[in-house]
Amino acid sequence: MFIDTRTVAQNTVIETTVCIIGGGVAGITLALELSRAGVDACMLESGGFGPDDETRDLYRGENAGLPYSFADGSRSRYFGGSSNCWGGWCRPLDPWDFEKRDWIAHSGWPFGLDELAPYYARTHELLKLGPQNFDPAYWEREIGRPDVRRLPLSTGDMRDTVAQFSPPVRFGKVYRDELSQSSRVRVYLHANVLNIDANADGTTITGVKVGTISGRRLTMQAKIFVLATGGIENARLLLASNDVQAAGLGNANDLVGRYFMDHPRMMSGKVRFRPGNARNKLYDIKYHYQNAAVSAHGTKISSQFAPKQEWMAREKLLNSRVWLYSKWYGEGSAGSEALIHCKEALLQKDQPGRSLKRDIETMIAHPLDTVGYGLTRLLQWPALITDVTLQAIVEAVPDPDSRVTLSADKRDRFGMPRVRVEWHLGDQVRRTFDKTFALLAQELQLAGVADVQLDTPLEGRAWPTKLEGTWHHMGTTRMHDSPREGVVDRDCKVHGISNLYVGGSSVFPTVGANFPTITIAALSLRLAGHLVRQLDIPDIVGNMRADAANSAMMSIQATPPQVEALPLAASTLTSLMKEQ
Repeated sequence: MFIDTRTVAQNTVIETTVCIIGGGVAGITLALELSRAGVDACMLESGGFGPDDETRDLYRGENAGLPYSFADGSRSRYFGGSSNCWGGWCRPLDPWDFEKRDWIAHSGWPFGLDELAPYYARTHELLKLGPQNFDPAYWEREIGRPDVRRLPLSTGDMRDTVAQFSPPVRFGKVYRDELSQSSRVRVYLHANVLNIDANADGTTITGVKVGTISGRRLTMQAKIFVLATGGIENARLLLASNDVQAAGLGNANDLVGRYFMDHPRMMSGKVRFRPGNARNKLYDIKYHYQNAAVSAHGTKISSQFAPKQEWMAREKLLNSRVWLYSKWYGEGSAGSEALIHCKEALLQKDQPGRSLKRDIETMIAHPLDTVGYGLTRLLQWPALITDVTLQAIVEAVPDPDSRVTLSADKRDRFGMPRVRVEWHLGDQVRRTFDKTFALLAQELQLAGVADVQLDTPLEGRAWPTKLEGTWHHMGTTRMHDSPREGVVDRDCKVHGISNLYVGGSSVFPTVGANFPTITIAALSLRLAGHLVRQLDIPDIVGNMRADAANSAMMSIQATPPQVEALPLAASTLTSLMKEQ
């Protein structure tokens, strides 16, 4: 059921078994699993069913590192969380993303891909994905269109990969009815957590203080607490809950907020196709993004190029993904930017410093750019492509100096310190961009597909203004078996605290170059099973184990025998992802 916290009596004490702080992908996945398992739970969601300016303001803070937008327009502080502004990209991490690599400091997870395999399998239903098949040859064959075809790769150092698109699932809408009808889960809307209370020595959480913007205050008590408010807010809440431990909860080794990561994204070069190669939709983000033409069996897909594991090890590079990016007529002009602003206003996205009246005046003043860009975006006319470039995202290095801290003097309306985000990227990221772009340019030329004139290499230069993040906030409560190197253990429990867990991408120790939502969902399914076992409800545990086994067998049965599968579990799992 849903409860408007603004209507709850002042100073009420609410009791439950599991308290979930945050109503995004991680929180809702946990709530669904606990409800189905018969476990009582309460979810605390800061917003309501839609965006509002007062709640959105709570996300704002200071930027102290590379130019970086981390609040306005990049997160959604209402029911459904970042799934409200998610593009739908889904692909599990690569097996080597979980491994310790000697050329990447602080790399590696406490477990491998085999541990997450059955949960990745279950995300396909949760995220409304297609078959558990990521083999490019399979999708090329099933799509069967001449303008959706794989390119030949000849160096042996690069491969093509596939991502599937979720519709995308807006968790706050798709799963609202199930949670509304649940007799086990209560969702408190407009409920902002102001402090996580602990006992005198900080080893057990005793409750959380909750407040509404309208002035209500209450307390939530539970056996188990799960913090699932995102990669920035998770760190903020732990650091701000410092009345028992001065450095914040879980921060005995000064790790909370450190290792902040996002996937950096850049464009480079000009691509000049040779005859017969110009209109392939498979690798071009402007044409494969949520495009029914690039789909089979009701599932839309996209393809990206990626370096092979052996090449990364030889060159001491990070993981990456790169694709083609067509530029449309009028793109980047004042008129096209004003048109985008108007669309964002209609979608109720945050518009700080923007004026709808001014944007309309700008569009009127630049009619050709505005109409040309709008029609090309709507109809995707190849004749109005003005240029083609390469775009890549690169794995971030776990850097302890890239971090989230609390502002020294800026506070929100509740008196809580605002966040201070300091995003750092080093030379290894620059070198990976340079080498990845150069490798793909070489592949396209050797294959007779295109000639590429690359931009000036990044190494030895300051970051250009065209660098941007992808709003994947990760790493700030990283997972490690040792409390000296991680905030949470392999079960996502905060080291040194008996009943506090963390959900979401803030626990990622390393992040690969893939889209995090599917991994967030898989980790949340895994965490739900762990919590049920901790609560020691035998019948429920048995059912969940059976469900996991069935998901694993479904994954095996979905694997075509001619496709070489990724190793997932030595005994029972033969494949989750399929690719060449």
